[in-house]
Amino acid sequence: MSSPTGPASGLPVRMPRPRQPGRHRRPEPLVAPEGAPALVLAVPGAPSAATRSLAEDVVSIARSELPGLDARIGFVEGDDTEFPTLRSVLTRAAEERTARYERAVAAGAEVKEPDGPVAVVVPLLAGPDSALLRQVRQSVMDSRVAAELTDVLGPHPLLAEALHVRLSEAGLARADRARLFTVATAADGIVLASVGGEEAVQAAGITGMLLAARLAVPVMAAALDQEGSISSVAEQLRSSGSQQLALAPYLIGPEIDPGLLAAAAEEAGCATAEPLGAYPAIGKLALAKYTTALGIAPQPQGTPVR
Repeated sequence: MSSPTGPASGLPVRMPRPRQPGRHRRPEPLVAPEGAPALVLAVPGAPSAATRSLAEDVVSIARSELPGLDARIGFVEGDDTEFPTLRSVLTRAAEERTARYERAVAAGAEVKEPDGPVAVVVPLLAGPDSALLRQVRQSVMDSRVAAELTDVLGPHPLLAEALHVRLSEAGLARADRARLFTVATAADGIVLASVGGEEAVQAAGITGMLLAARLAVPVMAAALDQEGSISSVAEQLRSSGSQQLALAPYLIGPEIDPGLLAAAAEEAGCATAEPLGAYPAIGKLALAKYTTALGIAPQPQGTPVR
C-alpha cells in the first residue's frame, strides 16, 4: 500500500536513471516547438494521384523524424479541389494560426500575438530549376502570407546514397561495394539526368562525384531539358571506355513527364533506374531544410554536448 508521500515502507522504490554526462550522453529527442511554423512541401509539375501519394510519403517521413510537426502539401499547379494549391495551403495555415490566437485570447489566456513566418516552404526538388522555383516563389508571393522559402534538397551525400540504391534496385549497380557483390548488368558509366539547364547540371555534378566514389565508375551529369545533352554525355562516356551505361535520374519524380526520361534513355541507348521518389532521405532532407530555417536543427551524431 502507498502513502500520500510515496510507496509504503519495505516496497522497492524505482529511481529514475541518472542522465549520462559528457560527450556520449544521448541527445534529448527533438520535437517541434509549440506554435512552430508549418512545413509546406511545394510539389511541382502536373498533380496526380501518384504524385500526391509520393508527397504524402515524404511528409510522413518528416513527421516521424520530428514529432508534433505540422506538415502540409501544396501543389504548384494544383486546382484547389482535389489538389490544393500552394497559395491556398499557405493562406489556410495563416488563417488557422490567427484563429488559434483569437480563441486563446477569448479564453482569457495570456498569449503572445503570433509573429514570424507562418510556414517554411520546401520545394520538392533535388536540384535547382529556375523555372519551377519561379513558380513556387510566385505562389508564395500571391498568398500574401509571411513564409520562408528554402533552397532545394541537393546537392547532398544522402542523395548519392539514394541514387546508388535506385541503381542497385534496377540491377545496374552493386548494392554493397564493400562485399564486392557483383551484378552481371552493372553499369560501368552513369549518366546523371537532371532538369533545370546548366545550373542544374553543375549542381548534379557535385552529387555525381559522391556517387562515382561509391560505385568506382565514372559519372557525368546531363540535362534532360536540353536537346542532345543526354546523348552527348553518353557518347563522352563511351569514348572514354565505358560500354555499359545507365541513366540515373537526379529527380524526385513530379517535376518531369515520365515519357521524357524514357525517351532520353532510348536515345542514349542505355537502361534507366527509377527516380528518387519517396526514398527516406528525401523526407529527412526536407525536414533538415525546415529545421535549419528555424534554427532548431538537431546536433550531428558524435558532437560533444556541453
